[in-house]
Amino acid sequence: MKISIIGTGYVGLVQGAVMADFGAEVICMDVNKERIKDLNEDKIPIFEPGLKEVILKNKKAKRIEFTTDIKYAVEKSQVIFIAVGTPANEDGSADLEYVLQVAENIGKYINEYKVIVDKSTVPVGTGKQVSKIIEKELEKRGEKIEFDIVSNPEFLREGKALGDCQRPDRVVIGTDSVKAREIMKKVYDVLYINETPFLFTNLETAELIKYASNAFLAVKISFINEIALLAEKVGANTQEIARSMGMDGRISPKFLHCGPGYGGSCFPKDTKAIVSIGKKYGEDMYVIQAAIDANEKQKRKVIEKIEDKMQGVKGKTIGVLGLSFKPDTDDMRDAPSIDIIRGLVKLGAKIHAYCPEGMKEAKWRLEDCEKSIIYCDDEYSMANDVDGIVLMTEWNQFRGMDMKKIKDRMRDNFYFDLRNIHTKDKVVREIFKYYPVGQN
Repeated sequence: MKISIIGTGYVGLVQGAVMADFGAEVICMDVNKERIKDLNEDKIPIFEPGLKEVILKNKKAKRIEFTTDIKYAVEKSQVIFIAVGTPANEDGSADLEYVLQVAENIGKYINEYKVIVDKSTVPVGTGKQVSKIIEKELEKRGEKIEFDIVSNPEFLREGKALGDCQRPDRVVIGTDSVKAREIMKKVYDVLYINETPFLFTNLETAELIKYASNAFLAVKISFINEIALLAEKVGANTQEIARSMGMDGRISPKFLHCGPGYGGSCFPKDTKAIVSIGKKYGEDMYVIQAAIDANEKQKRKVIEKIEDKMQGVKGKTIGVLGLSFKPDTDDMRDAPSIDIIRGLVKLGAKIHAYCPEGMKEAKWRLEDCEKSIIYCDDEYSMANDVDGIVLMTEWNQFRGMDMKKIKDRMRDNFYFDLRNIHTKDKVVREIFKYYPVGQN
């Protein structure tokens, strides 16, 4: 089977690599000429563990190719995945500009029956909108060619995206077409044979499933963060609270980890989008809006805590460990570190920052603070002459740091562990003024 993936961001690139690894012939198309040039030169534009090896293996086997030619990608494939970005508009709604541009191009170049798959996270009704645009383009051409629209949302975790695509918890296929459903079974033949759970539903249900899933996880994170704020004031331990809650089969322990707030390419954007969808249809999403508000509050509370415990940060230097919104990714989109660093700089602090993968993107996202930030070569140079350290992202290498060496390089000894990775380390508690999240 020949498959085209339109868009080579996190979702498209991972999807294309795994589809090729499953045996399909894959065309990855993107309008970004520099990105396609890099991919053709074996340079992978994103950091995702294991992805480069899979791409290079399948390039060698001639199962994956990269192009900027949308006409070629449309004409040569039986199944076309739309995997372009859907960034948030100012009102929180999803910007469908790129999705609709792809739909228009498909309508211009479609030459025989195709299955068009919305892989991008899109609002309810987008599938039908894509269908209308393709039909409109066909009318301009004076042709009638059959096609079907499928919603096939992704559930990838950055840093673990390859494994999530190869071994998903479930595959959601939204379509009213029996023909398209059978073709999608063939697309995912490896997973279907391996008895991965498949959910076949209509377009609208599939489109809403992704938003509902991400919104629920965001609610869990905001919930435990609010419990953490209360726990600090009453003398309780949030880690133990979360552990007990997680033992309840109705709740589960996943995403009950307090911290500086959620970030990334999905949760902030998708929670705002589902609230926007609710408004469009006359339904207020009170719980999800509360999660959004709580997440913003959490970042403010972190800044207030640092300023309070350090008795002001003006003229002081603070080291930040980890900038990406989570470990094993270079993605800085809506990372809590951005707002927290900006808040500390606004209060007069200087920043020493180190992240294994996030600094390149951080430099342009935090360009407004560049005079106040020094980007360091490693965690130890980050500690030089700082008054306090904020561990923002729980990269594994930070768990094994020589904490005495870190302390010896510091001017003062404040340590704010926003991921609670050193809560059981007696040495850390002895040599630092140590402040975890959600406990004394």
